[in-house]
Amino acid sequence: QVQLVESGGGLVQAGGSLRLSCAASGLTFRQYTMAWFRQAPGKEREFVAAIRANGGSTHYGTSVKGRSSISRDNSKNTVYLQMNGLRPEDTAAYFCAADRGIILSSLPNPRQYEHWGQGTQVTVSS
Repeated sequence: QVQLVESGGGLVQAGGSLRLSCAASGLTFRQYTMAWFRQAPGKEREFVAAIRANGGSTHYGTSVKGRSSISRDNSKNTVYLQMNGLRPEDTAAYFCAADRGIILSSLPNPRQYEHWGQGTQVTVSS
């Protein structure tokens, strides 16, 4: 059974930083593309970042590009999202997702991911 468990969320002041973690189990982690999405109340789930299985290329959504960095540690079955320069509009639940066969053009589409975590809340105060 695949499990993705996010951690690292919390309350932070605008301009601050957070590092989110997602620990995966029940899958061959190195074979999976891993991604982060976020969802604010009343809004659709939004692509934040993804890191591919092969070569580990990284891809970012426009709202966080330049302020965030995704990385993975295959020895720990964990993917990270470092977020800097946080803004109140970054407030959302952040979700980790995994898929083995997703193609490049589908990375921002949440419907293309097979496995999801339960999310971790990030709140940025002004």
